[in-house]
Amino acid sequence: MNICFIGGGNMATALIGGLLGQGFSASLISVVEINPDNRARLQQEFAVRAVDNLADGVAGSELIVFAVKPQQLRDVAQQLAPLLTGQLLLSIAAGIRAVDLARWTGSQNIVRAMPNTPALIQSGMTGMYAMPQVPAAQRTAAQSILAAVGETLWLDDEAMIDAVTAISGSGPAYVFYLIEALQRAAMELGFVAQDARRLSVATFLGASKLAAASVEEVSVLRERVTSKNGTTERALLSLADNGVAAHIAQAAQAAAARSREMGDELGRAS
Repeated sequence: MNICFIGGGNMATALIGGLLGQGFSASLISVVEINPDNRARLQQEFAVRAVDNLADGVAGSELIVFAVKPQQLRDVAQQLAPLLTGQLLLSIAAGIRAVDLARWTGSQNIVRAMPNTPALIQSGMTGMYAMPQVPAAQRTAAQSILAAVGETLWLDDEAMIDAVTAISGSGPAYVFYLIEALQRAAMELGFVAQDARRLSVATFLGASKLAAASVEEVSVLRERVTSKNGTTERALLSLADNGVAAHIAQAAQAAAARSREMGDELGRAS
């Protein structure tokens, strides 16, 4: 199908690269991007059609991907409304609820998605919600775009997008935070910065791969590393004494609350 991306930033770039990597034809992709440097980069890197005019970009499209900042989405959607002819609308903008996007565009043919930044290396995780009016074939089409950059998870309740935002959407930042903390600890134990980074990143990468490859619960994997009266047990007791697990849960709750607030703020009727 013909796909139009509105916005040519990092996430759009990741999705386009993922689609092309799976054999999708560049001739079927157009991008509406107001920045001339970004347009030139997209045309040179992917050989897709990049334009600065909304009407030119969406002409002939069957699926439109909103890849603009959440604060820009209402204006873009309202400008797009008179140009729509039944296309599937796929929004990857954080916080904007499907009902508000439907109000701005006059269309109920909407899928809302929350990807994360590992999509940039085809290792993303995306939560997806479709309005009830979206046919199964178009749900499949929307999923195929996000599946080009990683895993997908369909949600029956749009409210769960806020939870996805808190866990996988914001989650990479939590992981980077923990890697930073482990790297600092390694340096305090005597490693130079370069070696501390290697040790910390490789540990997270290896443990994540092991968890992904195993059919056992993560708790079982943790227990296998934890010998009684050993070094790992001492470290985990310290983490427990400092309430680290509870603080992580509180952080995720705070992120989910902010996602709900953004939906309220950005979705206000104009």
